[in-house]
Amino acid sequence: MLDKEKPLVGKRIGIVGKGGAGKSTVTLLIAKALRRRNYEVCILDADSTNVGFNKILGLPDPPKSLIEFFGGMVFSGGSVTCPVDDPTPLPNAELDLQHIPDEYYVQNQDGIMMLAAGKIGDLGPGAGCDGPINKIARDVCILHDGKKPVTLVDFKAGFEDSARGAITSLDWVITVVDPTHAAIQMAIHMKKMIKQLKAGTPPATKHLESQELVQLAVKLFKETEICDVLAISNRIRDDEMEEYVRSKLLEGDIETIGSIHDDPAITASWLKGIPFNGKELSQKADDIVAVLEKTVGDYS
Repeated sequence: MLDKEKPLVGKRIGIVGKGGAGKSTVTLLIAKALRRRNYEVCILDADSTNVGFNKILGLPDPPKSLIEFFGGMVFSGGSVTCPVDDPTPLPNAELDLQHIPDEYYVQNQDGIMMLAAGKIGDLGPGAGCDGPINKIARDVCILHDGKKPVTLVDFKAGFEDSARGAITSLDWVITVVDPTHAAIQMAIHMKKMIKQLKAGTPPATKHLESQELVQLAVKLFKETEICDVLAISNRIRDDEMEEYVRSKLLEGDIETIGSIHDDPAITASWLKGIPFNGKELSQKADDIVAVLEKTVGDYS
């Protein structure tokens, strides 16, 4: 299959959801399924608090953080600012992995590449908020040998990163929904936010003292090319639960592109820091990516 026939080539897909919904699990399953379909895949770990993704990838050590690559957080005397206070795009944010130091990315035996935006816990007390990490997630464009892979951006739990504008640089958002009312409502809020973005609703700018920054923030939000939000239900126990979650999301005009059943082996893998596999999991992920390809292809 030629690259031009593969609808997900070069897409930036954000994985969001409430705490504990299983964002990192879904990110990894999708990444593996994409590799089985011969996509180049890069995971950008933009979760500023969660650790251990490298272990699940089968890698002993994580990559050095991009916060360090770009000069550190402004709160620690560095150059990377929070996008809410300073929407100015990160300079030189297009990164070709062939031309950056090896310590800033890792690649596992499946060929999945990974970079890490940064971890707030590494910076010590009083380091400030993780807004600069969010700016890296918003602005970094990854190339591999001059070509754009599928980039899966694994965000931290909650809505904060999205409200800061990180989703403005995405093509699609996938919200991971566990069987809770809170997860369903968060997906619906995300859908509403994207509708507002597509309708041209400007960001909050009254805190910005410079008119130039106000204009820049509005421009960045106005130019977003994000398409839509999709859902994957996770930790589902039976068909009745799956249908209930699907129907509630549909009421919010959200398409569910797949469902992953509750699997104790996944929990054990995260506990022990070891990769998880399984024929059923792989088939579920393959089915999800097939639907994702069709959805993106039909939209285009």
